[in-house]
Amino acid sequence: MPLYSSHTDEQLLQLLKEGNEAAFTEIYRRFWKLLFSVAANKLDDPEDAKELVQDVFVNLWKRHEELTIDHSIKAYLAGAVKFRVYTRLSLKQKHRRQESGFTPAPSFSTPYIEDQVNLKDLMVKLDIATAQLPERCRLVYQLSRNEGLSRKEIAKQLNISEKTVENQVTRALHHLRTVLRCFLFSLFLLFL
Repeated sequence: MPLYSSHTDEQLLQLLKEGNEAAFTEIYRRFWKLLFSVAANKLDDPEDAKELVQDVFVNLWKRHEELTIDHSIKAYLAGAVKFRVYTRLSLKQKHRRQESGFTPAPSFSTPYIEDQVNLKDLMVKLDIATAQLPERCRLVYQLSRNEGLSRKEIAKQLNISEKTVENQVTRALHHLRTVLRCFLFSLFLLFL
C-alpha cells in the first residue's frame, strides 16, 4: 500500500477523483482536525461540529467522481464546513423564533437553499473577494487560512508584529463577510 502521507494535496485530490479510498482516508486524516476546529469555533456543541464535519466528508466521497475544485482541497473543505455551519446556525435561529411564537413572513427553506446553492459559485465568489484585498492583507489572510500558519509564524515570516497580523486578518474577514453576505442575500432574494 503506497504511503499517501507524502503526497501533495493536489495528488491526493486526483487520486480521490479516481475513487482511491486510501487517498480519501489521507485527506480525512490531514484535514479533519482543522475542519472540526472551524466548526467547533462557531457552534456551541462539539457533537454538532463532529457531525457536520462528518457530513462534509461523506458528501466529498459521494461526489468524488464529479468534483471540480479549482483551488486547494483545504479551501474547498473549509468553505463547505463554513457554509454548513451558517446553515445550521440559521436553522437554530429559525427554531428559536418559532418556539418564542414569532412567525416571520413566508420565507425560503434553508435546506432547500443548501441543496440549490452551488458551492463552487460560493468558492469562486470567495476567491474573487480575496483577490480584491490589498496585497499585504491578502497575503496575511492566505497564510492564516490557506496555509494554517499561526499569528506568530506569519509575523516571523513577514517580519511584522503579531498585532499587525491580527489587524490584517480582521480586516480581511470583515471584507469577505461583507461581500459574501451580499452574495447570500442576493440568493435569498431569488427564492422569495
